[in-house]
Amino acid sequence: MNRRSFLKTAVITGAALTVPIGLDPILAGLVAAEKTDLAVVSGTPPARITRAALDALGGMNRFVSRGDVVVVKPNIGWDRTPEYAANTNPEVVAAVVRLCLEAGAKRVKVFDHPVSDPRRTYKQSGISDAATAAGAAVVFMDDRKFKDMRINGHFLKSWPLYTEVFEADKVINIPIAKTHGLSKLTLGMKNWMGVMGGWRGRIHQRVDESIVDLAMFIRPALTLLDAVRILTANGPQGGSLADVRQLNMVIAGTDAVAVDAFGATLFGMKPAELGCVRIGHQIGLGRMDLEKMNIKRIAV
Repeated sequence: MNRRSFLKTAVITGAALTVPIGLDPILAGLVAAEKTDLAVVSGTPPARITRAALDALGGMNRFVSRGDVVVVKPNIGWDRTPEYAANTNPEVVAAVVRLCLEAGAKRVKVFDHPVSDPRRTYKQSGISDAATAAGAAVVFMDDRKFKDMRINGHFLKSWPLYTEVFEADKVINIPIAKTHGLSKLTLGMKNWMGVMGGWRGRIHQRVDESIVDLAMFIRPALTLLDAVRILTANGPQGGSLADVRQLNMVIAGTDAVAVDAFGATLFGMKPAELGCVRIGHQIGLGRMDLEKMNIKRIAV
């Protein structure tokens, strides 16, 4: 192994705790990215801030390798156009798809399990057209591909989940930040309800515990929270532009609890006020102590 390969390996595995003297700029950037807990980027357009957020974490090559099959999981739950902030922003989704392909991904799949009619929802959300144009395979979920899986969580012991999520080499979670009548907010961890089969209403009595159980079982390489527009009331479906607030922001990180903890602050909440964040922190899934994190804030 030559010096460059050794240093790169040391950076990625966390063996390099400080930036070595004379380290080239690319590897120095990787060192800095390893020390960044969250990247919070604001500006326009959405594709630009998405790329900047990934760059702040070391670039998509840190998460996606050449030849990978990648599943990108946005929120495509509702028959709403993008300005209503009910679904993930299509430009953010498309940007992630392009970054995956630039990193060498063999195939990028985009799908969700909508509440509204899938064909209308995929189209109205803008995600189908944008992600397809970016090079993704945008597919409707096939009921035959849900398989009962042993989750062994604190509340969820087993549940039918979508097999393509677990067959992929890498999974990237791209939720939108919005309110929810039952769980207060729906952010990253709750976005995994979109890969559940069966009657999802059965988890509503213990929704926070169930969300954390799913998040323990499904470990994405990256979570990127879309806060270009956030839905501040009447979520998760919305329907009134008066409930939408334009923030022009994305938040990216590898710790799903930390991403959701920051997401809570966008609505004036403390992280501990969100049940799934508090539980996730308590059981060691991730961290909610934002004041102790290295948060890289960037305006573009």
